[in-house]
Amino acid sequence: MTAAVDPDRREWDVIVVGGGAAGENAAQYATQFSGLRAVIVEAGLLGGECSYWACMPSKALLRPVEVLATGRDLPGVRSLVGNRPLDVQAVLARRDEVVNHLDDSSQVDWALGAGIDVVRGRGRLSGVREVTVRTPDGAERVLTARHAVVLSTGSDPAIPPAPGLAQARPWTSRDVTGLHETPRRMVVVGGGVVACESVTWLHALGVEEITVVEGGPRLLAKNEPFAGDIIESGFRAAGITVRTQTKVTSARRAEVNDAPVGRRHGGEVTLTLDNGEQITADEVLVAAGRRPNSEDIGLETVGLKAGGHLPVDDHLTVEGVDGDWLYAIGDLCGRALLTHMGKYQARIAGEVIAARAAGRPLDPDPFGRHTDVADHDQAPQVTFTDPEIGSVGLTEQQARDQGLDVEAVEYDLAAVAGSYLLRQNYLGRAKLVLDRQRDVVVGATFVGAGVAELTHSATMAVVARIPVPVLRHVVPSYPTVSEVWLRLIEELGKRRQG
Repeated sequence: MTAAVDPDRREWDVIVVGGGAAGENAAQYATQFSGLRAVIVEAGLLGGECSYWACMPSKALLRPVEVLATGRDLPGVRSLVGNRPLDVQAVLARRDEVVNHLDDSSQVDWALGAGIDVVRGRGRLSGVREVTVRTPDGAERVLTARHAVVLSTGSDPAIPPAPGLAQARPWTSRDVTGLHETPRRMVVVGGGVVACESVTWLHALGVEEITVVEGGPRLLAKNEPFAGDIIESGFRAAGITVRTQTKVTSARRAEVNDAPVGRRHGGEVTLTLDNGEQITADEVLVAAGRRPNSEDIGLETVGLKAGGHLPVDDHLTVEGVDGDWLYAIGDLCGRALLTHMGKYQARIAGEVIAARAAGRPLDPDPFGRHTDVADHDQAPQVTFTDPEIGSVGLTEQQARDQGLDVEAVEYDLAAVAGSYLLRQNYLGRAKLVLDRQRDVVVGATFVGAGVAELTHSATMAVVARIPVPVLRHVVPSYPTVSEVWLRLIEELGKRRQG
């Protein structure tokens, strides 16, 4: 399908450039109760990175790893599972089902059913409220927005500038979530969320030798230090080599091919590290950050500079453009590179567009429907390694760097009754970071099996600024891992009374 709209149509109320999860949400919220009409311009698959090459396939690959690890740690199941490996082909087949075999027809059907049009092609700004689309057949089509243009062009993996690395065609996030074969030896460049989650499933799917190369002092550097330390210890115990404070200085691959996503891109790769070590592998995964897709989207036609993130205000309106008609959401605005935060921004932007189009004033309440609040040091994230990491808000160091009067409290999650029911040999830790002057939680980190579902309760505490005296009366169900909230508050009380 090349288009899902009248090919002669040229004008809509709202044009959304980029049809990922955030773009879809922006179109929906701008139109669902306003009577406005929107069109999404997308060159690839509607649903974007999250649906096909990031959140959804990665979690489809990680869930079997979690279930197998849990089974191996529970009497009554351990004897059945033993040391049996995952059924790799069945796991990959399930992954393919989750991504709908890279078919976006159901997403297009959703958009059309919601009254949102779809135009296939690459869109770029070409003037005020104007987008020029290069369609798959090479033609150009100029679209005009009566009210707003939303830029939701996402981001791409960043390849470090080590000589030869880009030329070696390393795997990136799309390859590792869309893998169709498991190389015997792999090097993973990077130590963040994508890198650590990828290592988790690559090891479980049978990659025999994995080396992680991270330039910083520890893995998962944006989390509390204990989170990265626990994951690194687990990797090492599994036979995975971890090189921290180490960088790739060059790469050499004699044979490079044009294999598609998820298959080996050539012969052996040799990496040289800044400590002089050389590592030879069958494939290299680069998971060392992402760069916003702000090049070649026509920013210069409206007086903006291409490259980097687009600055926006708390209504997601792009700064430096007159008229309140241009918006940027998701990875492009750089506030929080997370799908759920991009969708949150999209909901706000959509509501703002609808209000402005109707001539209604924006809600002045700081927690009103027209203001981006959660991106200000309050974004939650779950890293689906084994064990999981759930976090929200500031780490202790980040809070101190902001000049807050910091108080922190930690607790061993393995000491909570509910955790022992999940795993016989439970490993985990929990930490709250508090602003002592306001007596509210400004950050929380949980590491352990099953903590993903704890993250939302922590997010509510952080965003709603629930005072500690109130949290004392929030009773957790027993026996669940959420009992750690009670234990943390108790520890805090003991310290304060002492």
